[in-house]
Amino acid sequence: MSFKACVPLVSHKDLEPYIQRIVDGDASPILTGKQITCISLSSGTTQGMPKFVPFNDELTESTMQIFKTSFAFRNREFPIGNGKALNFIYSSKQFKTKGGLAAGTATTNVYRSSEYKKTMKAMQTPCCSPDEVIFGPDFHQSLYCHLLCGLIYWDEVEVISSAFAHSIIQAFRTFELVWEELCTDIHDGVLASQVTVPSVRTAMSKLLKPNPELASMIHKKCMGLSNWYGLIPALFPNVKYIYGIMTGSMEPYLKKLGHYAGKIPLLSADYGSSEGWIGANVNPNLPPELATFAVLPNIGYFEFIPLRDNGQGPKLNKDESLFLSVEPDPVGLTEVKVGVEYEILVTNFAGLYRYRLGDVVKVMGFHNSTPELHFVCRRNLLLNINIDKNTERDLQLAVEAAAKLLAEEKLEVVDFTSWVDMSTEPGHYVIFWEVSGEASEEVLKQCCNCLDGSFVDVGYVSSRKVTTIGALELRVVKRGTFHKIIDHYVGLGGAVSQFKTPRCVGASNSRVLQILCNNVAKSYFSTAFG
Repeated sequence: MSFKACVPLVSHKDLEPYIQRIVDGDASPILTGKQITCISLSSGTTQGMPKFVPFNDELTESTMQIFKTSFAFRNREFPIGNGKALNFIYSSKQFKTKGGLAAGTATTNVYRSSEYKKTMKAMQTPCCSPDEVIFGPDFHQSLYCHLLCGLIYWDEVEVISSAFAHSIIQAFRTFELVWEELCTDIHDGVLASQVTVPSVRTAMSKLLKPNPELASMIHKKCMGLSNWYGLIPALFPNVKYIYGIMTGSMEPYLKKLGHYAGKIPLLSADYGSSEGWIGANVNPNLPPELATFAVLPNIGYFEFIPLRDNGQGPKLNKDESLFLSVEPDPVGLTEVKVGVEYEILVTNFAGLYRYRLGDVVKVMGFHNSTPELHFVCRRNLLLNINIDKNTERDLQLAVEAAAKLLAEEKLEVVDFTSWVDMSTEPGHYVIFWEVSGEASEEVLKQCCNCLDGSFVDVGYVSSRKVTTIGALELRVVKRGTFHKIIDHYVGLGGAVSQFKTPRCVGASNSRVLQILCNNVAKSYFSTAFG
């Protein structure tokens, strides 16, 4: 209790001045007794710019502990032999801060640690690709070489993984475009001229030898597929499972990933963030949509703020809501209740104390005495104009409902995001879609109306009916638009393997909004409310 009494709840904004001092080279014990020598950059997809987060050896150790713990449970259900992993991982460049600290994305800091390779070896899943590919300066060239390495070791690959499901989808979408060049490389034993980085070419030349038989087999398998269904087991017959973070903003990619995977199980990776890890997936048999994560109590101190709006009890009037707007007190790890949603507070070994992560989780049960959490959404990703309140999950459900209309034309939503346009009177929601092909005008109009009608939040529906919120707008963007957004984040110093499409574009994401608006091909306004 003395810790709680003495230490206030903080957000990243509260800690920014202290972290900046560390970044600038102040070696005094500001947030930790032991000096911080490394800085992590968050993906930056939520706020538009990466955040600086302290990183140290203890966080590396907790990362390896999480990896080993979940692997033990995973390997019990899906045992692997002495094979290889086709890991679509990319390391951005580390750079020196003004104060001389090494800085890079959290994934880069992990991949560069000596412990990472040891752990992968202990887990019997060494990476197919050489370090030169993982740490290559050009993402597109590294992706091409990852695919090539996987094909060279096609019969040894037992696991396909990436930090996020999105990167696996991206890899196999790319395969659809370059598979014939890959076959040519394997047939001739010569790397394509598009790979220009000398260190990558040298490393790949050691692996690549002429193999006409393998090239012919891959060509035959690709020609035999229908719309690329079951591509992964066709190319890699010994794959036991596909692994990566598949919850939260990754859920919309599961359908496409399942299309490539055929009957291969999809296993969601562990629950964490740039600020540190929280829980391990100890129930790998659960489908990704239902994945739960057992909190590891020794990697940090965790508290949970109960959310007032848990869908239980009577609706409150305005005065009652105001009276109850004081936040409930956080509860400890053993005090949480099954079925209740909470916001997580993290205290870790790298200088974050009672830190508001911004994640909403639901307690689904207990593993022994530690809670099993299901990720619900990011708390701060809200579509909101007046009394309406829609979360990332609400947006996702609306997009899924509307995408069913596209599926009838054998099309799909490649990616999506949203924006609240307050430049109109009244303000209205804008949904940006990238579609896999040309949809008819009629279907897109239906999709627009379906999106508008799928937001069931009472505040939104009532506001639409009395026109205090304007008609929802669907803007269909040109193919490749969301790839331009990835390139923008990589340009800010982010790593592709850490990229998550921002599901709601805020004011601080002006450059992303500009990219989206500059690439609009078609626009539709809903007539769902007359």
